[in-house]
Amino acid sequence: PIVHPEILDKEFKTDFFSWETDIPFKPMFIIAIEFKDLKIASLTGEDQWLRESIPRYNAETLSGLSRMLSNNIHTDITIRASNGIIRAHRAILASRSPVFSSMFSHNLKEKESSIICIPDMSIEACQAFLNYIYGNLQRQEFIDHRLSLLRASDKYDISDLKEACEETLVEEVTTSNVLEALQNASLYQLPKLKATCIRFLVQFGKILDIKEEFNAFLANGDRDLIADIFRELLLLW
Repeated sequence: PIVHPEILDKEFKTDFFSWETDIPFKPMFIIAIEFKDLKIASLTGEDQWLRESIPRYNAETLSGLSRMLSNNIHTDITIRASNGIIRAHRAILASRSPVFSSMFSHNLKEKESSIICIPDMSIEACQAFLNYIYGNLQRQEFIDHRLSLLRASDKYDISDLKEACEETLVEEVTTSNVLEALQNASLYQLPKLKATCIRFLVQFGKILDIKEEFNAFLANGDRDLIADIFRELLLLW
């Protein structure tokens, strides 16, 4: 093969290279390139370390937080539920909830006594709530205590937990629970759940399937909710 000396030993500093030459080339020629700093990259452009290591490190961090809770490692606050107590950590609670953060930042009784009273939650529901905050809530635990978690997420302003509760409640609306779900949607300001319930009642004609329960709802239910339902009915006429 013909070797062109002006091309040999040319070092390319960037990803793109070109050169000019006055020597004519035949239709086929060979270019020998030596890669002095070869790196392997993902076809998607993702860093392999980020893709593989970060999730593992995140999981280990959450596992450590969970052990801090379950083993009472350096706990500094007591949570008193309706039927028991759990020890926890001020810093972690404050980092996840602006309400908890405010409690510990001002001269409130919770800061002075190091006790948070949550009388409307059982010890089991409270444990599930803390497990969520510490990143270790299991699916069945979430399902079993979902309404208690919804109340707690609203009370302590934990928006991601509130959204998780709403998303799962939206998926489980039935004729047997639609009115309860609608009232919870109104109480805790859940717009997706509210719209789903009203659409379920009106557009799918489920009002007739629960006529007796719906009549009781009309007699005792929230006036604004009732108005929203009839407004949806009018749109169909």
